[in-house]
Amino acid sequence: MLKLDPIDIRILELLQSDAKMNIKEIASELGMTKTPIYERIKRLERNGVIDKYVAIVNQKVLPSSMIVFCSVMLEGQRLEEIEQFKRAILEIPEVVQCYLMGGANDFLLKVVVKDLEAYHQFSSGKLATLPNVSQIKSTFVLHEVKHSTVYPVLE
Repeated sequence: MLKLDPIDIRILELLQSDAKMNIKEIASELGMTKTPIYERIKRLERNGVIDKYVAIVNQKVLPSSMIVFCSVMLEGQRLEEIEQFKRAILEIPEVVQCYLMGGANDFLLKVVVKDLEAYHQFSSGKLATLPNVSQIKSTFVLHEVKHSTVYPVLE
């Protein structure tokens, strides 16, 4: 595991808040020269700490969409059944996040669809037809209070 110092952590915070921030701006913010900042960013990229740079879309200015959280229970929890479900979920574009859970449910999915009818088509036409799915419980988002893409870097 890569050891991060306070400067690495601050670089990650800055880049997560604005990935288009250039090396000169980061160096100025940290009171350093450009070369060590560049080298640190390259090391973070090489070691997989920085996975990729992306554009974050403002869903409020796009055509309306609906967010649904689905708790999924499988009929069996053998490793191959879990792996089969995971592989299937990777192929479904409406699922934007998927977590294997401990406790009452096996998986928690974050799903984005156009509307309630589209969710019905998704849940009954795609999700419920996957092998080993025993139960789906859906929770619909009424209002998003907080949405952050910044992953806290803990020391």
